[in-house]
Amino acid sequence: MVFSGHYYLIDCPRLSLHLGLTTIAVVDRCIATLQNRNPAIGLPSVESGAITGVIVLTRFTDSKKSKRIGFGLLVVVAVAYAGWLSLSPSKIQHMPTPAASTQQAHAELSGNIRFVAGASQLSMLQTQSLPLAPIPLSEQLSARVTYDEEVTARVGVSFSGRILELKAAPGDAVTLGQVLAVIDSPDFGTAYADLNKDEKRKQLAVKRAKDLVPGEAISTRDWEAIQAEYAQAQAETARAEQRIKNLNPHGLKIVGQQVSLASPLQGVITERTASPALEISPNLAAPLFVVTDPKRLWVSIDLPESLLSKVKLGSLVAIQSDAYPDHTFTAKIIQLGQTINPNTRRANVLARVDNPEGKLLPEMFVRASVLQADGQGVRVPNQALITRGLYTYVFVEQKPGDFILRRVKPIKRGVDFSYIGEGLSGDERVVTKGALLLEAEFLASLGEKQ
Repeated sequence: MVFSGHYYLIDCPRLSLHLGLTTIAVVDRCIATLQNRNPAIGLPSVESGAITGVIVLTRFTDSKKSKRIGFGLLVVVAVAYAGWLSLSPSKIQHMPTPAASTQQAHAELSGNIRFVAGASQLSMLQTQSLPLAPIPLSEQLSARVTYDEEVTARVGVSFSGRILELKAAPGDAVTLGQVLAVIDSPDFGTAYADLNKDEKRKQLAVKRAKDLVPGEAISTRDWEAIQAEYAQAQAETARAEQRIKNLNPHGLKIVGQQVSLASPLQGVITERTASPALEISPNLAAPLFVVTDPKRLWVSIDLPESLLSKVKLGSLVAIQSDAYPDHTFTAKIIQLGQTINPNTRRANVLARVDNPEGKLLPEMFVRASVLQADGQGVRVPNQALITRGLYTYVFVEQKPGDFILRRVKPIKRGVDFSYIGEGLSGDERVVTKGALLLEAEFLASLGEKQ
């Protein structure tokens, strides 16, 4: 027999020719029925030659057994072939061809979807107004918030003593010259005692001897000795005055041997190691107080070597914190690293960030993105992006419950966020949570319309 150009020879003794012709008619009937049900298959007919029929080459005998065997074989082959054809149309009909798949992948979607007020789907959606922002040079970098050393004072002491009274606590706002603690220091008592110990007495001795010299009441030798002692007393006084200055470089108020430790600048106390009755000395490991302006901070950034040529003084930096994921802080680079860390192969870069609301805190870990000098885009979370074939889409909320699917063009993709260059103008409300759910609802609405 011949199926689509393939020949199968059945040699059955004494098989009558009319049985073979009958089988040909059965197969032809099955093919005709299949083509009527699904003309899209495009199977050629028996007459056209794709299936030329069943040719039975046989030796004609009078054996009834041979007739039964031959007839059975032909029926089995015909039924099997017709069954295969009857099952194939449904599969072929629903199987997309390469051309159809390519056309669907390149097809651009458009349209909008609306929900009535109070629809359950709205509770699973979240929208956010996304403004235009500068485009970063690279992925986010590890960074750490530190004190701005230009407005930070670590208050210690240059003398020994004991704390008598504490006047300020961590978190207190202090002004320039405000007393932080009262300290009793014997060093100042000793220094002031040495200041006036001998000079006045030697000065009186010189005055008396000076009156006696003209009458030769004292010898020249004694007069010279008195003058030498007075000069030595003056030197000791100068040395005592210098020691007091060294003990009190900031001009603290001293009464007797009690010293009032004052703040050298206006700010907030962020750290305090001082405690009542604490014995202090110049060799303390940590300062007694740390006073700083929390509205000005530095950000220490670990910059890869590959970005050194792209970063300059004054470059802007976007700062992100886990404590405030929806807020972006802007910093400006003020110092470039002059060495490379041999372990991390990165340079340390300092940026100054304004912190008017006091959200950032020293020693907080943050993420930094050095921004390009030119170009802007809309920073969109990756979970808001919908990719279909070659195109990327987002849902934009036109009004409550009314969303439009809009094609966009990402110009930079990141791990968590991407920057959109075309399709969004900034300050539009974009669906940032539940975009996939909204896509399913949108595609379902398209199917109902079709």
